[in-house]
Amino acid sequence: MNEAKGSSIQTASLVNGPHVADEVAAKLEAMLSAGNYDGVKALLEPVQPVDIAEAIGSLPQILQALAFRLLSKNEAIEVYEYLEPGIQQSLLDRLRSGEVLELVEEMSPDDRVRLFDELPAKVVRRLLAELSPAERRVTAQLLGYETETAGRLMTTEFIDLKEFHSAAQALSIVRRQAPYTETIYSLYVTDRERHLTGILSLRDLVTADPDAHIGDVMTRDVVNVRTDTDQEEVARAIQRYDFLALPVVDLEKRLVGIVTVDDVIDVIEQEATRDIYAAGAVQAGDEDDYFQSDLFVVARRRVVWLAVLVLANGLTTQVIAMNDEVLQQVVLLAAFIPLLIGTGGNVGAQSSTVVIRGLSTQRIQALGSMKAVFREAIAGALLGLLMLVVVVPFAWWRGDGPLVGAAVGISLIAITTLAATAGAALPLLFDRMGLDPALMSAPFITTATDVAGVLIYLRTASWLLTYTQSPMG
Repeated sequence: MNEAKGSSIQTASLVNGPHVADEVAAKLEAMLSAGNYDGVKALLEPVQPVDIAEAIGSLPQILQALAFRLLSKNEAIEVYEYLEPGIQQSLLDRLRSGEVLELVEEMSPDDRVRLFDELPAKVVRRLLAELSPAERRVTAQLLGYETETAGRLMTTEFIDLKEFHSAAQALSIVRRQAPYTETIYSLYVTDRERHLTGILSLRDLVTADPDAHIGDVMTRDVVNVRTDTDQEEVARAIQRYDFLALPVVDLEKRLVGIVTVDDVIDVIEQEATRDIYAAGAVQAGDEDDYFQSDLFVVARRRVVWLAVLVLANGLTTQVIAMNDEVLQQVVLLAAFIPLLIGTGGNVGAQSSTVVIRGLSTQRIQALGSMKAVFREAIAGALLGLLMLVVVVPFAWWRGDGPLVGAAVGISLIAITTLAATAGAALPLLFDRMGLDPALMSAPFITTATDVAGVLIYLRTASWLLTYTQSPMG
């Protein structure tokens, strides 16, 4: 995505803001329906491309192509890159082939690849064949990298300089190439074989002596990633070092592209969305916009986990059936089962949530896995003790004696401790196995603690009942 778009100066503050898209969309639809095309152009002229894209996306489908055609060529390219994938595909179907080719040709390479990932293979092959040789080569190169890696995320539009260039020569190169590159704030230095040897900022270049060589003012220690680096690691690197862009090198350390911060923001949103879906036992599928999916597809994705949870809850029923004798003797014990399993499930879900988040932000790695699990176990025990103060007196009173109160109190501490430990340990185990820790979802942990909690409660009650009825008791 072009840096110029992300850093545009808002020259018309009255029509640019958080709610501008809703306001523009309403006026835009009315003007298009009335055939006031000159009014549409005047309306959209001061509006930022991202807001225009959102406004067009909210229009009825029949008006989307009409509104898009009224944009100037340069503005249309910028707006198109902000549109949702589904709307991009719809516009490709409605625009003439010449318009489509011109649009795709002028897109940034990384945005073009992102679009191609959403299109049918047959359409991609046709568009690739119609691109200019240079753009076809770049696009094919990026498509050749694995999905969700730096190579697939990067753009090849960057400025690289040579160590023997003078500062004056380098400034001339920057001025000449700036309109065609993603960013000019970070400038990279390569040797004759394109190996990355250094980096300097635009500020360093502007303030350097015009006759100074780039090799004398650049920084030689360059943080970089490889083309096969996972996109989450790329995002963490840019966040850690506060970069606007990060250079990408191939296996031979040759500079092949850069990843810019605006693309990393998209990655962070995408990964967070997937983790939230997984933690809720919802299979997100290939696309992240869950609410645009067909309802039958939504149901199919969710029913898999729900079926597993139903089978797992069958174990809870079996545990209760195996301990029916103690329930027949003290029927009131059954009244506290929902409270105990609900508490265990909530504590386990809380622990799994904070641990999964800690793994994502790498705070757990700094603390240590064992310390994290121990910390959550202590927290679970403290939560049990705090709840015990309120619950046990009530259980004692309702049970007309100490049996129910004691069973509830002992079980409460054991269940909250176990749930917190499991909620912390299971995601860490998944992470150690190389699996996504978010797959150890809150519903799964809740179900597991339900089974264990009922077993602990009823066995505790059975033991207390046996103890109180024995001659020594």
